[in-house]
Amino acid sequence: MDCVFCAVVAGTEPAHRVLEEEAAVAFLDRRPLFPGHALVVPRTHHRTLADLPAAEVGPFFLCVQRVAAAVEEALGAAGSFVAANNRISQSVPHLHVHVVPRNPKDGLRGFFWPRRTYPDEAEAAAVAARLREALRRTG
Repeated sequence: MDCVFCAVVAGTEPAHRVLEEEAAVAFLDRRPLFPGHALVVPRTHHRTLADLPAAEVGPFFLCVQRVAAAVEEALGAAGSFVAANNRISQSVPHLHVHVVPRNPKDGLRGFFWPRRTYPDEAEAAAVAARLREALRRTG
């Protein structure tokens, strides 16, 4: 498999590592939004969050939580932006969570797409029902 994040985890691809745990490795993004922008990746190759085995979700997100707290503390950031893409806009097909330091008026404007409202409550209820049904089927 030719995965740059697997190579970072293995130590064959250079990276500025900030955390190494059994569940995850975190390192600085090579093209950060702001200094301190880190990526947290599971040690095992999984393309998306849905692919990560349930037993690994908790330990992985504990690492994400630790990195988010460290980014804020170490950089004096007022907060952080924590996000992951699944397939769409995922530049490397290995699950990774971005942890970005944030400060008021830093120029980053929330989400990067236009936000909309549901046309009416009936449409919102229908979408919620579809999601509940999918969750019921997947257990």
